[in-house]
Amino acid sequence: MVKFFQQKQAYDYSWNTVSYAFLNRYPNPFATHVLTSDTLEHYVDAGTGELHITRLLRKTNSVPRWARSIMRGNDAYILEKVVIDTQLGKLVSKTRNITHTRLMKVEERQTLAVDPANRGRTLCKNETSIVSNIGYGLNSKIETFSLSRFSENISKSRKGMLYVLDLAQRNGLFRQRLYMEQSMQQ
Repeated sequence: MVKFFQQKQAYDYSWNTVSYAFLNRYPNPFATHVLTSDTLEHYVDAGTGELHITRLLRKTNSVPRWARSIMRGNDAYILEKVVIDTQLGKLVSKTRNITHTRLMKVEERQTLAVDPANRGRTLCKNETSIVSNIGYGLNSKIETFSLSRFSENISKSRKGMLYVLDLAQRNGLFRQRLYMEQSMQQ
């Protein structure tokens, strides 16, 4: 049986700012489990003008005692594919684990979009599915545990985003970027 998680939230920052922070969210003190983030590919689709980015993340987490016999190591590799449409003000990130897939598969879709009611805000929607097909009567236990851990980590993820947004704002990165964008439009 598949477990689903969905959450909606809003950031009181423009879509440009939140998208920039999203792409630069690691490292931060709320994501110490993310060990590396490497860009594998990036290109602009000539037909649509969309920016495509593929990244490989290496994460670590403590393994519960009951899972240690079926899981080798606690590092996991995550493939992240991001598509950014600056004309629509929309960023879609899709992630999935590429290790430990015999144990479970986690697929996450995160959408950042301009709030149509307030262009200074960004709406964030997170949709995640978790499924285990390992058998041995463990599927439900693995899915329930993973969903609980994911729910805890999503809170840390939001704190990390707010940290990166605040840090960049305090360091004047967004003011500098806004000045550059205005200069380019003239």
